[in-house]
Amino acid sequence: MSRTAERVRFFTESVIREMTRWAHHYGAINLAQGFPDFPAPEPLKAAAVQAIMADHNQYAITWGSPRLRAAIAEKYARFYGMAVDPERHITVCCGATECMIATLLALLNPGDEVIVFEPFYENYGPDTWISGARPVYVPLRPPEWTFDPDELARAFSPRTRALILNTPHNPTGHVFPEAELRIIADLCQRHDAYVITDEIYEHIVYDGRRHIPIATLPGMWERTVTISGMSKSYAVTGWRIGWCIAPEDLTNAIRKVHDFLTVGAPAPLQEAGAVALEFPMDYYEQMRRDYERRRRLLVEALEELGFEVWWPQGAYYVMTDFRPFGFDDDTAFAMHLVREIGVAVVPGSSFYARPERGRTQVRFAFCKREETLQQAVARLRRLRNR
Repeated sequence: MSRTAERVRFFTESVIREMTRWAHHYGAINLAQGFPDFPAPEPLKAAAVQAIMADHNQYAITWGSPRLRAAIAEKYARFYGMAVDPERHITVCCGATECMIATLLALLNPGDEVIVFEPFYENYGPDTWISGARPVYVPLRPPEWTFDPDELARAFSPRTRALILNTPHNPTGHVFPEAELRIIADLCQRHDAYVITDEIYEHIVYDGRRHIPIATLPGMWERTVTISGMSKSYAVTGWRIGWCIAPEDLTNAIRKVHDFLTVGAPAPLQEAGAVALEFPMDYYEQMRRDYERRRRLLVEALEELGFEVWWPQGAYYVMTDFRPFGFDDDTAFAMHLVREIGVAVVPGSSFYARPERGRTQVRFAFCKREETLQQAVARLRRLRNR
């Protein structure tokens, strides 16, 4: 008899976190894992210290402190015109990561199918298997990383329970436009499926694009769970403050799972998070400008070095093809970069259920100080001398 559960045979450990360990081991610049190496906003850090000193150090209400839930509701009204009730529609979790697994556990039954766009953030497949369901993958294809509507339609079946949407998208940077969202919405309504949408990069979009929550489209509030959090917009990936927004019946189910999964997110950091959500529009505009500079710095350098590069429309990653450098295996190339060049990246195959589709791709993260990116580019120039 196997000593481990059947579900864990369908996935491995996180390749992203593995590459971070290799970066530490070889003293490489970490452009693999998506965490900033620059400080979080000073008012946010001060608010956290103040909350700790004011003794917000015991359990908060399981589904989130009243102050934070009120701030989330106000923010969604301000940015997206969504009428969200903090008492009936919001669950605060330990990061968007817990939001996703809590939602899947709350909504899926064994044997259900979940549609996942490929390439995908590496948690979505394992989360689906852990929930007892089966992922069904639909490809996004470069250069625009769009999907074929007919291919998406064929992925739906009588067993389809949900579709996971990530926009802005990790790892490709695709920002799903309204036309694509309407195709997804129409199919989910036709097949009575949920949309579970990870919008953690909602404020990081480029070239005049705008993020559209699919929950704001006609007929979609009733069948959408919107997930976001503090990590990316406020440079606090270690705080683990995320939230789910959903209609009341779905929220009640998510809260039940969350309660027994983690009890609650860190109380003082929830109080501080409410301060961040009240930042003025200037904060988000400056953040976008800063990321646009970082994007340009890294992507233009990668193009100059000979990578095939797909410019991201949002988020802070760039997918590349490395075949001009004479490698044909993504893991071998990533390990060459971390060992010999001193830069850590993520092998592209880790974002695909069919690894061969990513065998000549690697992902770079540019959520770093400009000096860090410049140092990484200087190291990468050694590739030319290979």
